[in-house]
Amino acid sequence: MTRTENGKVALVTGGGQGIGQAIAERLHADGFRVAIADVNVETADAVAESLGGKDGGAIAVHVNVSDRDSVFAAVEQTVTELGGFDVIVNNAGIAPTSPIEEITQESISKIFSINFNGVVWGIQAATKAFRELGHGGKIISAASQAGHVGNPGIALYSATKFAIRGLSQTAARDLAQFGITVNTFAPGIVKTPLMEELAKKVAADAGKAEEWGWEQFTKGIALDRLSEASEVAGVVSFLSGSDSDYITGQSILVDGGMVFN
Repeated sequence: MTRTENGKVALVTGGGQGIGQAIAERLHADGFRVAIADVNVETADAVAESLGGKDGGAIAVHVNVSDRDSVFAAVEQTVTELGGFDVIVNNAGIAPTSPIEEITQESISKIFSINFNGVVWGIQAATKAFRELGHGGKIISAASQAGHVGNPGIALYSATKFAIRGLSQTAARDLAQFGITVNTFAPGIVKTPLMEELAKKVAADAGKAEEWGWEQFTKGIALDRLSEASEVAGVVSFLSGSDSDYITGQSILVDGGMVFN
């Protein structure tokens, strides 16, 4: 498709690979100027350069989403360098296995600091920027199919994604008065490095072959195939654009038919 600048700016956390990269690429194709924010600035730089760099409407931004100040700084840098701010996609996250009997205070703290706290800081930073710029905006966060139905072996990951949905529903009510919509997208099983690592770990923990690990997550997909990251990005594209202006507080499942609401 031919890219036509739409005058809007989006920031995507975890934009250096996987789903986040696909989202950044799709929003850029839609005409957004995009900030690719990642803790790994090298991968973020590579994505930004592949989209033409700053002259082409793409910049790399370093962010540690578990650090509130870092998230606020990333949003401020985006506003300064790209000349505005309209959409934040809180996509960054980790997905370690967490057998119930092995959960510790440290493992809880680590995953919530990234997956959940990072969304809190993103909502706060985006709201501050939108209000200072004098307009509304769109806050879009990564939930998961595992945030609608608990998945085996990943109790903490599922817990963070359920929490993100609850947080986003409340934020949608609280921020509507400012013209800000708040939604989540809930991927199923997507072919990404993160998912491959998780499937291997689940299998290893159970003493099974890698194929068994994949089966624990892929069985029950109505469409009988894994998702491509670009398919998730398409849903985020919809939530970022004007066609979704009357949608808030929702979690859109893009899982090939694993969970039906």
